[in-house]
Amino acid sequence: MSSTQQDTTQQQKPQQQGFFGNLIFNIAVPVLIMSYLSSDEYLGPAWSVVLALSFPLVYGLYDFKQSHKVNLFSVLGVVSVLLTGGIALLKLPAEYMAIKEASIPSILGLAVLITQFTPNPLVKVLILNDQIVNWEKLNQRLDEKNMHGEFNKKIAVSSYIVASSFFLSAVLNYLLAKWILVSEPGTTAYTEELGRMTALSYPVIVIPSMILLIGALIYLFKQIGSCTGEPIENFLNQ
Repeated sequence: MSSTQQDTTQQQKPQQQGFFGNLIFNIAVPVLIMSYLSSDEYLGPAWSVVLALSFPLVYGLYDFKQSHKVNLFSVLGVVSVLLTGGIALLKLPAEYMAIKEASIPSILGLAVLITQFTPNPLVKVLILNDQIVNWEKLNQRLDEKNMHGEFNKKIAVSSYIVASSFFLSAVLNYLLAKWILVSEPGTTAYTEELGRMTALSYPVIVIPSMILLIGALIYLFKQIGSCTGEPIENFLNQ
């Protein structure tokens, strides 16, 4: 195997591990625990919630230790897990859970809009980061074409698209929580509903949001070509 092929394999392996790790520890295991171990004959509602939420919490801390980077999404993920556990264990009304589910993506949406007026828009981190685009080469070409101002306008448009994806996620999160969480907090039925909500969050919420995020990325790719006069492939990190 050539060195290039080895590098590609090494790059793909962590990405695959990250994807499957997120899927298993953040979704599959918590859903199974809350769905099948929440009855009184097993763990009961309270302990099943504690055990289920410990998996995404521990995985998030492990991922942070491995990457040695403060990731906004990891921090919000851990905060979200702690809030979910706190609301469930304190047996607060389902309205609190619905508000919590809507608050995290709302915060991200506002952050995207606010940072648009700073030198480092959050949209660059989300969909146009250094892992995807060779910014040094792109900025050099934009300087040569005197197109920085025009390209910044395109980034602003993409920021609105990305922010709208988070606000859509907030609305869907709230509606999903209100629709599913109907039982008395602290009961086995409520814990099972919490597991069902976690399982449904991906197809109901993530897919529509990802469509908008991909749309924003495609839009920016086209604008890079338009502003530089070169194909986007010239500015992608291989």
